[in-house]
Amino acid sequence: MIVTRFAPSPNGPLHLGHAYSAIVAHDLAKQASGRFLLRIEDIDGGRSRPELADDFRRDLAWLGLEWEDVPDQSTRLDTYEAAARRLMNEGLLYRCTCTRAEIQALEPEIGPEGMIYPGTCKGENFDPARPAALRLDMAKAMARTGPLSWEDERAGVIEVDPRQFGDVVLVRKDAPASYHLAVTLDDAVDGVTLVTRGSDLFFASHIHRLLQELLELPVPRWHHHGLLLGEDGKKLAKSSKSGERGFGLTELREAGEDGRALAERLRMGQMPCGITLARFPHGGS
Repeated sequence: MIVTRFAPSPNGPLHLGHAYSAIVAHDLAKQASGRFLLRIEDIDGGRSRPELADDFRRDLAWLGLEWEDVPDQSTRLDTYEAAARRLMNEGLLYRCTCTRAEIQALEPEIGPEGMIYPGTCKGENFDPARPAALRLDMAKAMARTGPLSWEDERAGVIEVDPRQFGDVVLVRKDAPASYHLAVTLDDAVDGVTLVTRGSDLFFASHIHRLLQELLELPVPRWHHHGLLLGEDGKKLAKSSKSGERGFGLTELREAGEDGRALAERLRMGQMPCGITLARFPHGGS
């Protein structure tokens, strides 16, 4: 059975980009008589606004989508802690006290997710009371797993190469887990068999496949879709205040827009004025 999910963070209102992503995940599951899950990713410290989760549900219902609720991330902290402890005991994590500014000052290489950490703290000993993130020793991790691959429905079989990210953070200084660790564990616990998300997260799947192998988790397939772009050519995002430009779902819903009709237009590729659907950039159709 195909199981997909939509996993928004309650740190801002949903916009048309979220609607498109939710519709793709919903339709892939329903067309195969599968399950479509809603998971709230709410461990982002003070940025999370719990009241937005109810708005998300109203927005999805307005679009005509049907889903199953699964537990929020904030109920799963023990799972993240246990996984991090396991990796630490296996010698695959190390403490890092570097700030972003300190890393930037070293003029590091730039990878798909920005600066590649140069390993400054690797092998160092610090006061355990000093705030520190936990980074994955990528070289050790890849030596442990050997060659791996993952499969995207649109791009085909991809050989795993997470070295382009360097030693990624798995436990942040200010949160119980990074996106990489939390989403990998959550998808496994929820039984997700098809990870459906935007192409901006395509490269992150290299890391997630590696973590699945290290933690002996089930391996899903992936489906990365194109992104909705605004008039400036940039993807719609909460950080760019897309919801304040007339593309917020709650705003459209409360203005009397027909949500089901909007969903049908998005399915057909008929984007609202000022919005374009970017072509999938990683091969496939």
